[in-house]
Amino acid sequence: MKLLGKYVDKGMQGNVTLVPEEPEDMWHAYNLIAEGDSVRSTTIRKVQNETATGSSTSSRVRTTLTIAVESIDFDTQACVLRLKGRNIEENQYVKMGAYHTLDLELNRKFELRKPEWDTIALERIDMACDPTQSADVAAVVMQEGLAHVCLITASMTLVRSKIEVSIPRKRKGNVQQHEKGLAKFYEQVMQSILRHVNFEIVKCVLIASPGFVRDQFYDYMFQQAVKMDYKVLLDNKSRFMLVHASSGFKHSLKEALQDPAVIAKMSDTKALGEVKALETFYMMLQCEPTKAFYGKKHVLRAAEAQAIETLLISDNLFRCQDVNLRKEYVNLVESVRDAGGEVKIFSSMHISGEQLSQLTGIAAILRFPMPELEDSDDDDDEDGAAGGDNSDSD
Repeated sequence: MKLLGKYVDKGMQGNVTLVPEEPEDMWHAYNLIAEGDSVRSTTIRKVQNETATGSSTSSRVRTTLTIAVESIDFDTQACVLRLKGRNIEENQYVKMGAYHTLDLELNRKFELRKPEWDTIALERIDMACDPTQSADVAAVVMQEGLAHVCLITASMTLVRSKIEVSIPRKRKGNVQQHEKGLAKFYEQVMQSILRHVNFEIVKCVLIASPGFVRDQFYDYMFQQAVKMDYKVLLDNKSRFMLVHASSGFKHSLKEALQDPAVIAKMSDTKALGEVKALETFYMMLQCEPTKAFYGKKHVLRAAEAQAIETLLISDNLFRCQDVNLRKEYVNLVESVRDAGGEVKIFSSMHISGEQLSQLTGIAAILRFPMPELEDSDDDDDEDGAAGGDNSDSD
């Protein structure tokens, strides 16, 4: 998503101008636009013209309209967002207050104005417009003396660093210069990984090369990690994956990404954190039910006690039409973060998000047991509580 302009004042009112550039951006737009917002974009309108003789002809004209959004329909197959509402700005072709449908499409600019921007909506814009936020795979393509450190998003590969070091050739009886050059090269590649790979987001790091370069670099990196106590590398050792590539140039990454093992691993990276959080929740539900709760009522009470370690919440809940209810969920997210808890926002388009929706769309793993929540009134079945029979771990 391209951000063309953003103005939000201290009262959290304002507008943003965006251009969706890939299918995932339409999903972000669907999560951003709510009923009651106003959207300005170009559209095609059928106009009736009456001639001097009294006959009428119709023509299609392109015009810019601003509508107050009343209904939102997202066509996932065609990747089109259909917004219906009344025209709220003067236009030569459309009367004030007349209904019109705006179709938001890829590469078509739109301006979104909200009566109040909240932190979830602003975060969504940051996430959609910063490609590194969604780059959950990193790759190093290398050969002796040349390496490219890249971040891979769903739609593009960003080269974050290019490393070139001239390495002396091996000479009979004197390989020291060669080994020194290699060590210098490997050190620079490792420092580049430490600088550019955010392991809070990146779930898999591919190291691709011809021959044994990748294996030698991998051994060097983890020897240094132990020696220098690079905890971030040691903690994430399982995320590194060694694959073949024909050179250290960026174009060689394509063949590495076509490796079936890499495809399997990469398909797991998207929303991997959410899947793990859900697994942890189910495990807690079975083993320590007083530390795992789902349903709005119980989760809000746990948040009041600052007991939430991880909040699991579906993005569905932020699309609710009730403004006060949305505010309640936004406040919950903020209070959990303020208390040092982690928040996982699940996409309802992902299988883990569907599972969470079966558990009312909201759940929490607690820092400490709260048996009083379990004992509290169980008359609210749809809210459910830990240990309840209505949890479904399929």
